[in-house]
Amino acid sequence: MTEPIYVVGIDQALQLTLRKLAAIDKKLDRLLAQGERVKMELDELTAQVAENTEVEASAIALITGLAQQITALKTDPVALQALADRLNGSADALAAAVAANTPASPSS
Repeated sequence: MTEPIYVVGIDQALQLTLRKLAAIDKKLDRLLAQGERVKMELDELTAQVAENTEVEASAIALITGLAQQITALKTDPVALQALADRLNGSADALAAAVAANTPASPSS
């Protein structure tokens, strides 16, 4: 016995709808995965911004402290030279630490 035309039409429409739903489901899965990647990248950037903010605050405190020390020592050349010597020693140590912890540039 053959199916009535309306049953065949409904079956075809149902199959088409199921295929479209499967395609939508795949796209949704890709979007969800992309959203997770974006969230992880945003979390990493947020952490980096927080770290940079802390470093910047430390640098500001350091510079402010140095300015105060220089102002306090401006009439004492010996003490001012001692501060300059300490700063040079700190700068050398910082430069060495940066150089030691900076990855080499990739070869061209």
